[in-house]
Amino acid sequence: MLLLISPDGVEEARDCAKAAEHLDIVDVKKPDEGSLGANFPWVIREIRDAVPADKPVSATVGDVPYKPGTVAQAALGAAVSGATYIKVGLYGCTTPDQAIDVMRGVVRAVKDYRPDAFVVASGYADAHRIGCVNPLALPGIALRSGSDAAMLDTAVKDGTRLFDHVPPDVCAEFVRLAHEADLLAALAGSVKVADLGELTRIGTDIVGVRGAVCEGGDRTTGRIQPHLVAAFRAEMDRHAREYAAAAAN
Repeated sequence: MLLLISPDGVEEARDCAKAAEHLDIVDVKKPDEGSLGANFPWVIREIRDAVPADKPVSATVGDVPYKPGTVAQAALGAAVSGATYIKVGLYGCTTPDQAIDVMRGVVRAVKDYRPDAFVVASGYADAHRIGCVNPLALPGIALRSGSDAAMLDTAVKDGTRLFDHVPPDVCAEFVRLAHEADLLAALAGSVKVADLGELTRIGTDIVGVRGAVCEGGDRTTGRIQPHLVAAFRAEMDRHAREYAAAAAN
């Protein structure tokens, strides 16, 4: 399981760099513009420069409307700015066909520029609260659009969490559908250390966190702490060892 950490700017990215051995992907977003809010191109570039070259940078394109051309341009901008993982929050897509339309444009725009870029179709565990596509539709959307991964996060940051909206058994189905389509499955949404057992058991490929590695566990007022990143990774590794040992028996 890969660990994706989301700093809120360049200074926190430098804190991530101090814990680089414990994380896999540094994610650039702008939380005050939504759960997958897009940051500025120059911030992506500065964060790319601030973290070790062997750590890929992910960038969110935003909680996007159903405007395929606009979103394709935004995605290309993220890639040009140095991101190799491009995440699109399909906030304004109410049907799978709309979501596929948006993601096909993103895939073409990004991969024409950088064929090795990694495109992530992102939906929301609490889709019922905002009227966007059903979480279990995401793997099919990612497959049919040529994306590389399907992801779930939470749209409304009100203290509710991934498993409050999509219970572990439904998340397991999401992961199964993604793997069946030869995609990576990414899960986020106020994920805590206590969730790692379930996330490991269901085969999650990428786990995204912020609050769990911030001072006081607060994604808004707290700051990412390198020692909390290290501790979170240690728990991830422990669960992976225990799961592997149980499977071997």
